[in-house]
Amino acid sequence: MRRIVLKSLIKSFTSLPSAAVLAMCALSAAAPAHADDGSKIAFVSSERILREANPAKAAQSKIEAEFSKRDKDLQDQAAALKVKADKLDKDSAVISDSERTKRQRELSDLDKDFQRKQREFREDLNQRRNEELAIVLERSTKAIKQIAEAEKYDMVFQEGGVYVSPRIDITDKVLKILNK
Repeated sequence: MRRIVLKSLIKSFTSLPSAAVLAMCALSAAAPAHADDGSKIAFVSSERILREANPAKAAQSKIEAEFSKRDKDLQDQAAALKVKADKLDKDSAVISDSERTKRQRELSDLDKDFQRKQREFREDLNQRRNEELAIVLERSTKAIKQIAEAEKYDMVFQEGGVYVSPRIDITDKVLKILNK
């Protein structure tokens, strides 16, 4: 379950279609400005960063350690709930209606409590995961900028973001025309 949630979270951070549209727009804007001077453009996969980078792996391990006890408690509670539900089904034919109603109410209350705890667990887990992944993505962005400046890339596309060298940024020119 934890891996599935992480994968869906990663996908929300890394929308490839939006990166592709952004890349096409940026390329169409940048290409005429410096088509003949050998502009350098690169790409970074955020999904691979979040899956393979040591800080991302460390963050995942930290989160798993932080939430493992609560996860085990929830699993134990689910198992106990199933045992009680099975016992009620088994005993249903031989117990009185009032006893059956009483057990059904108890089971319903236990199930509501379990659902609440499970929802709180998922919310807390997602919040912590978002916090940890934000740190990894921030470090990734700094690394991208460092590499882009050191190796003189004009533009680095990243799923969910882009680094652009000021040398090819024509925003001031566009603003000048729009503000006339």
